[in-house]
Amino acid sequence: MSTNQPKWVLGHKVTTHDTTGDYDLMYAETPPKVPGPPPHSHNSYKESFLIIEGEMEFFINGKTMVLGPGESIDIPPKTLHTFGNKGEKTCKWVNIHSPKGFRDFFEELGIPENEENAIERSVAPEIVQRVIATASDYDMVIKI
Repeated sequence: MSTNQPKWVLGHKVTTHDTTGDYDLMYAETPPKVPGPPPHSHNSYKESFLIIEGEMEFFINGKTMVLGPGESIDIPPKTLHTFGNKGEKTCKWVNIHSPKGFRDFFEELGIPENEENAIERSVAPEIVQRVIATASDYDMVIKI
C-alpha cells in the first residue's frame, strides 16, 4: 500500500493511504489546541475515528465526549459532528470514510507539508471560505 504526501488541512496534518476497498483511509496528527472543521454532517458517508495517541474532543449531535488512545467512534450519515484537540499534546488518529470519495477533500484543500508556512496557510480565511463554498462538492453539509 502506498501513502501520499502529507498535507495540512485546516490545521491538521493528514496523510491519505491508497486502499482497494470502498473506503478512504487516512492518518492524521493534530497539534495541541487545534479546533476541527466547522460542525457538519455527510448525507452518504459513514465515518470512523480511532485515536492512537493523545486525546480528541468530539461534538456529536449536541453531545461532547473526549476519546483517548485505543478508543474509537463511528459516525453514521446525517450526524452533525466536529472534533478538535483541546489537550496539551499532539493527537494522532486514523480516519475512515465509506464509501470512497472523501479523500478528494484532503487532496484538493490541503497544503503540502513541505511548502512554506503550510500550517498557517491551511487555516487562512481564504481556505476556510473555500471549504465552506465547496462543502457540498464533498458531501459536507455545514451548519454555521
